[in-house]
Amino acid sequence: MNKPTLINLKNLPYGGAQYVPSQEREEFVQHAIRSCANSLWLPKLQDEFVVKYRRWIGATKLNTITGLDKFPVSAVAQGTTEAFDKFYLKNSTRRLRYFKGEYMYHQVAGRQYFRTPGTFIEDGTLDGNDAVVVSLPFSDTGNEHPQMKAMLAECTRLGIPVMMDCAYIGICSGIAFDLDYDCITDVTFSLSKTFPVPHLRIGMRLTRTDDDDALLVINKTQYVNRLSVAVGLELMQMWDVDTIPNLYTDTQKEFCKALEVETSNCVIFGIDTTKKWQQYNRGGTTNRLCFAKYLHEKQLPIDFLV
Repeated sequence: MNKPTLINLKNLPYGGAQYVPSQEREEFVQHAIRSCANSLWLPKLQDEFVVKYRRWIGATKLNTITGLDKFPVSAVAQGTTEAFDKFYLKNSTRRLRYFKGEYMYHQVAGRQYFRTPGTFIEDGTLDGNDAVVVSLPFSDTGNEHPQMKAMLAECTRLGIPVMMDCAYIGICSGIAFDLDYDCITDVTFSLSKTFPVPHLRIGMRLTRTDDDDALLVINKTQYVNRLSVAVGLELMQMWDVDTIPNLYTDTQKEFCKALEVETSNCVIFGIDTTKKWQQYNRGGTTNRLCFAKYLHEKQLPIDFLV
């Protein structure tokens, strides 16, 4: 039996990462699920979804996005996870690389599915036979990883394929999403951290070319989750991409001050660099605290303020 990749921190008060719960948004999703039942028989809904999703992302005023037009091929995906799996399949003869503190799913995949086991980028120089996955905002901090730009430049020089995971757009501000690097082959998005829909698996993948891979075949044959697509459309129609940061940034700052941690570009996080909150270390150089469960009510658990 393989050793677990990471300790599960979700049961800790500030563990894990999730959407901000609110009765209004949860009731909206429940109503949307009921009202969108007829979507199962609307094959053109997926085309409407990817057009709307692109516009929703591009309408951010709290972040800057360049290079989105370099990825004209859109596909509905089951969250970001399905897009990851397809990237792994296409690059399984390579070695998967990722930064320390990255989403643990990549560590599992690098161990299980690649001919050469995956390794942290920090543990050795990049090689022309590598494939890289990186999150922006970065999974461990909600900020841009400090080595990301240098890594992308090196991957471009060596011809290394890179997947960019943008699952945190919708909860972030102050991030420059520069996708205009030749090495980036795939960009993926999800609504699971913005809205109460993680189990509806609402996502999108963008690529530069139509290589007729398995995800594109599923989309071309209209074999996608139409209910999830319909609910996603309803959510994006109701709330814009900057809604969550606009609503909760002031409370995030108050929480960070109370807990003596740094604010993250992602509104649900506070970042500890002093080892005060070492129990929240995910294998990176910082300790990530998630406030999502407490932001809407503006109240931290009293027992954990000191």
